[in-house]
Amino acid sequence: MDKLKKLLEKITSQGSMISSTLSNKKKGGDAAFNKVTVKPFIAKEKQKYQFSYIFDKNTTHKNMEPEEAVDEILGLLENYFKQGVIFAVDGDYQLLVNKKNEVKIIKNKSTKTQEKDLTHNRKKNYVIEEGKHCDFLYKLGVMDAEGKVYKNKYDKFRQINKYLEIIEDSIKNLDMKKKLKIVDFGSGKAYLTFALYWYLREKMGIEVEIIGLDLKVDVINYCNEVSEELGYKNLSFKIGDIKGFKDYTNIDIVITLHACDIATDDAIIKAVNWNTKLILLVPCCQHELFRQVSNEKMSPILKHGILKERLSSIITDSIRGNILEILGYSVEIFEFIDTEHTPKNLVIRAVNNNLPSKKAKSEYYEFKKIWNIDPYLEKSLKSKIDLI
Repeated sequence: MDKLKKLLEKITSQGSMISSTLSNKKKGGDAAFNKVTVKPFIAKEKQKYQFSYIFDKNTTHKNMEPEEAVDEILGLLENYFKQGVIFAVDGDYQLLVNKKNEVKIIKNKSTKTQEKDLTHNRKKNYVIEEGKHCDFLYKLGVMDAEGKVYKNKYDKFRQINKYLEIIEDSIKNLDMKKKLKIVDFGSGKAYLTFALYWYLREKMGIEVEIIGLDLKVDVINYCNEVSEELGYKNLSFKIGDIKGFKDYTNIDIVITLHACDIATDDAIIKAVNWNTKLILLVPCCQHELFRQVSNEKMSPILKHGILKERLSSIITDSIRGNILEILGYSVEIFEFIDTEHTPKNLVIRAVNNNLPSKKAKSEYYEFKKIWNIDPYLEKSLKSKIDLI
């Protein structure tokens, strides 16, 4: 690995990497991802590298400094992959790793050219185009009348577009010939609620009826005013909490973004009882199980508050996904946007296939036993779980 390390240090110090791909998983490796790609970019005038970890159904990203990138590539080849290729300005480097973790490097002529603009802020192909007027983004102060995104709102612009990409991918199996009824629990300032209406009604021409729910009176009044001014006839906002919401009975999509602690579970409970077709959750502040989680063998983790908090969040979201699988939903958990923009960035996406799973039920009770927990979500849906 020494020769490869020197090569990587040279390429990263010169900024001459164009891209890299690591593939062909080693037998017995425990990596869930199948392939990793690496691309350089410039952020705040500094060279960085974006690693894309490609799984069966989704991709996660992580940005690294040059020194971290070198160590990560070496570690991936040492532990997970048997081959790789580095496309650089001076040539293509093929990497072959044998059983002894010795790396053979074969250099060939360069087949790729380096992009002139490596900045993350270059124009991208977004669902909402840059430089083109978008009524709700103008009204909410994200862009000017000509469609130029304000510099201090660019992260919000990226978040909105990523959200719409998720929506675009999530609605494929829904019946869009009929009006879709949607509830957004905890809509807040409603950037994403307006984006959802704009995409489904204005861009796709789908009949929708959307209610955004929040507890803040001034926010609800403002959102209703904006909706009326935009002429968004079937988008309204109401004051209330998730538990008390009874306006709809036949819901196609339930969305909740950053509902704190068990409020996310309340949204799941409502959605399951409605037999909702699609559930999209971005959980936040998972405190409930922090007070319950215990396992003597895990004391090296659990004795540290910050690690216990992170582990409790992972356990909480795992349980949410597992219970939804028990009740007939196909579940994916993936990254919303890069953690540099928000630490609360996991999406739980559940599509109702009406295929309850006894296997998922068995897995759940084993998992629950390991951590000595009694989740609120299970207790609230016990009558349905017991039927499986």
